[in-house]
Amino acid sequence: MSLFSIVLRELAEIRAMASSKKLITRDEWEKKLSNVKVRKEDMNKLVMNFLVTEGYVEAAEKFRLESGTEPDIDLATITDRMAVKKAVQSGNVEDAIEKVNDLNPEILDTNPQLFFHLQQQRLIELIRNGKVEEALEFAQEELAPRGEENQSFLEELERTVALLAFEDVSNCPVGELLDISQRLKTASEVNAAILTSQSHEKDPKLPSLLKMLLWAQNQLDEKATYPRINDLATAMLEDPPV
Repeated sequence: MSLFSIVLRELAEIRAMASSKKLITRDEWEKKLSNVKVRKEDMNKLVMNFLVTEGYVEAAEKFRLESGTEPDIDLATITDRMAVKKAVQSGNVEDAIEKVNDLNPEILDTNPQLFFHLQQQRLIELIRNGKVEEALEFAQEELAPRGEENQSFLEELERTVALLAFEDVSNCPVGELLDISQRLKTASEVNAAILTSQSHEKDPKLPSLLKMLLWAQNQLDEKATYPRINDLATAMLEDPPV
């Protein structure tokens, strides 16, 4: 049985048990938790999935040797994927595009939105570096034609070009495009596209399970008081206030 199935099953049982507001003691709660059996193999797969998806290649290789858990993709491809991600995060978008095409040219050929966002990031980097004329030329030649074909692309292009109208970008309503968060957003989009092309989930499973845990606790809070996990880092049960 998968971890998702176990969580859903336990949630159903908890909600049924908590049909009315009641106090669940620590002994009752820990006894119920002890009856939940999770195979070590499933836990190891969950850890490997996180390491592979997030790009921790060295940790994934070490975990493979220690646990005997095989990743579902070639670990060598993680290094290539992280090189692309790092290039975008550093503002080297042309290099990132070349690396993506080396990995799989179909990624950009079949994903016009991703390619536009990479080109948009190139434009942002030109503006960041004060290359105004080059930025205008690039916008006109590379991005404007795509904007004519797609209204959302045109709107994004207009927002980006608006950066040129402000000498002090701190007063620009779209100044956030120059924030590091914009690079990270684009890098994340590229990373997800590469993972999808490799038939791998674009998001790790572990955060989804943690979100499900928090959601389940919030649902149960309406029905009962019980020892809950407030700190996901420690996963320690904390008794409810008396």
